[in-house]
Amino acid sequence: MIVRAFRTLNPLSIIWLIILLFVLRVGYAYHAPANISVAFLEPFARLLIPVSYEHVFSTGANIFLAAVLVLIQALLLNYLVNHYNLLGKPTFLPALMYITISGLFTPFLLLSAPLICNFLVIWMLFKLFNLYKGEDAKSTAYDLGMIVAIGSLIYFPFIYLFLVIWIALIIFKPFNWREWIAGVLGYATIFFFLAVFYYLNNRIGEFSNIWLPLGTKFPNKINIDYYNYLVLIPVIIILFLCFVKLRENFFRSYVQVRKSFQLLFFIFLIAGLSFYVKAEFNLNHFLLCAIPAAIFFAYYFLYATNKWVFETLFFLLLVSIIYFQFNTF
Repeated sequence: MIVRAFRTLNPLSIIWLIILLFVLRVGYAYHAPANISVAFLEPFARLLIPVSYEHVFSTGANIFLAAVLVLIQALLLNYLVNHYNLLGKPTFLPALMYITISGLFTPFLLLSAPLICNFLVIWMLFKLFNLYKGEDAKSTAYDLGMIVAIGSLIYFPFIYLFLVIWIALIIFKPFNWREWIAGVLGYATIFFFLAVFYYLNNRIGEFSNIWLPLGTKFPNKINIDYYNYLVLIPVIIILFLCFVKLRENFFRSYVQVRKSFQLLFFIFLIAGLSFYVKAEFNLNHFLLCAIPAAIFFAYYFLYATNKWVFETLFFLLLVSIIYFQFNTF
């Protein structure tokens, strides 16, 4: 069965990951529109790259490059989880779950700013998990502030992940105001250089407009195709079972693991709720939730005991993803 094959850390699983990556994208590749634009920077950061690149990739190249990035991120995430022993056992499940979740909606299958930002999320997690044993977190908080600032240039809603730095300091460290300020200084460093660039291009008066989207009113409703609700049914069930399993094993885990999962929950929550900053709603925003969700999924599938239940759930998830790829055009 699929899930049981990934429960151990077998290098041959990479081959199956590549096959799954292809299977979850072939439906969209067959029906994808001819012209797809790509935006790797926010409009306010376009001064940094004054060339047109939106249509530089063909549709096929776009899907292929996105798949390669997803595979790299899946392997990095798998290394992260095993390195910090978040699941208690070496496994390839985080990579499997990330590749699966990254195929959930068709906008996830293309190159996008949130997909690029997932590299920064993984980088942040390496640094955040190091806070638990680190004695002086000021340099780490400074680095994290810079990472969030870089992510904000690529995709502005990423700015809300700055809250994760302070939440991590609350969870992992005793209060030290210098560490809290260090993150602010790190963020300000990047935007200081951006302000200088604006000044040199005689556009410093526009610099304050960068922050206007933060005042956007949170929407009362979101228009999502009902197909998207249906494909989320197995996702919601798996997440619910994961939290039940986490609750059962919570106090049996090491303190660092418990704190790490608390942090992952806040990352999932903040990343999901930050979508409103963009004037136009795009499903690809929720790729930012894929990393913590993949770890939650991996935890459930690693510790679930009834193989018929968890294998059936995963099979239904795969079938629903593939089915809706072929039936949403």
